[in-house]
Formats: sequence, structure tokens, C-alpha cells
Amino acid sequence: MVNLFSKIFDFIYPPVCPVCNDIVDSHGMLCGACWSKFNWISNPKCYKCGYPFPADLDLGEKPMCPNCAAGECELDLIRSACVYDDVSKNIMLPFKHASALKYQMIMSRAMINALKDTNINVDVVMPVPLAWRRLFKRGYNQANLLSKPIAKYFNAYLDVDSVSRKYRTDMGHKNAKQRKENVRGVFVVKNTEHIKGKKILLVDDVMTSGATFYELNRILRKAGASAVYAVSFCRVVHAI
Repeated sequence: MVNLFSKIFDFIYPPVCPVCNDIVDSHGMLCGACWSKFNWISNPKCYKCGYPFPADLDLGEKPMCPNCAAGECELDLIRSACVYDDVSKNIMLPFKHASALKYQMIMSRAMINALKDTNINVDVVMPVPLAWRRLFKRGYNQANLLSKPIAKYFNAYLDVDSVSRKYRTDMGHKNAKQRKENVRGVFVVKNTEHIKGKKILLVDDVMTSGATFYELNRILRKAGASAVYAVSFCRVVHAI
């Protein structure tokens, strides 16, 4: 009965690429032409934080970027599906700010794909919290939407309540140091029950400097988390 309903639904509403509206095999898929335009992050990349290296470099099985080699990444692992550029931001920004929820499925799928080679075990999936003031204005937390399929993939608990966020001004045009200062103390642990002893995967749409992930890692470790990972759809990349 479910398969029959799906076939009828697909007949009435044929699956189309959410970017260009070309017909695709299933709902939430990108067509081949649109898929090829994204700068997907693959090997070679930093084994720990997933930072992409130039494609022509052979750096061995577990290469590390300078920051991770210097011990500056305190998370156990970070991954991102693609580079933040003119292509990725054209779906990420409308999804984040303009209720373009048609992009949710392809973003979540890409993030799951970015995690498949990590072999991590996850107990809790935690979307980066949104301050109530911003949540009220936007009407939804985009990280929550991205987290649901990811939690299902890992068969993990989706935790949207254990950590809250205070309102601060937008970090859009701040540098890395200013971002770190701006986010310091912004998160508050309300309940340690789902944190203590757990392996937690943080989820967000974009990683710029990593300040948000690092601050969440700090308070989650303090609350007893045994491991903290993070994944984003896209990330800002600078030349190493």
C-alpha cells in the first residue's frame, strides 16, 4: 500500500531537482548537472577536521592540517559536505533565511555521505541551538531540520533541549578572533542526562571559523560528554 501511494504521488508530482527543476529519479535528489557544480569535499583532506587539501597532493593515509597538527582542534572529528562558495551558498542561504525547505533533503544526504567514511559511533545528534529571539523571527531552526535524517541514519537520540543559546549579535562579518569572543559563554547546559558519557554529533548548516562548534565542545566536555563530533553542509575554506 505504501509503495502504491508513493507511485501515485510520484506520478502526480514527479520528482524534480530542487535547483533546476529537471526530472530526477527520486524526491530530494540533485540532477547530474547541478551535482557536478558543487565543490564536494573528498580526499585528500585532514583526517581530523576534514579540511580539504589540493587534489594533487599525496599526504598518506591520515594527513593532518597545520591547525590539527598543532592541537588546535579540540573536537574528535569534523566533517563538511562541500566548500562554501557561490554554488553552495545559493541553496544554503535561502534554506537558512528564506524558508527554502526544499533543499533540506539534499543537504542532509550530503552531510550523511560526508560522515560515511569516518566509522564513528553516535549516541546523540545535537543541532546547534538557535536563540529564542532569532528562532521566533525565523520560525524554524535550520539545524534541527538537517539533524532529523542524520539522527535516523545513526539511530541516535535527537537532542534539541539539553543546551540553550543566549542571543548575541550576528557574527556574519566578524573575524575568527571576534567570532570566538562573541560565542564565548553563549551556550548553557540545561540538562546533563543526555550528555554525560555520550558521544555527541553537532550539526549546523555552515562552518566559518569553527568558533560555534569549539564553544559547544567546551561546554559539552565540561558536562561529561565522552566524545564530540561535528558536521556541516558547507565550510569556508582558505588556502593553507
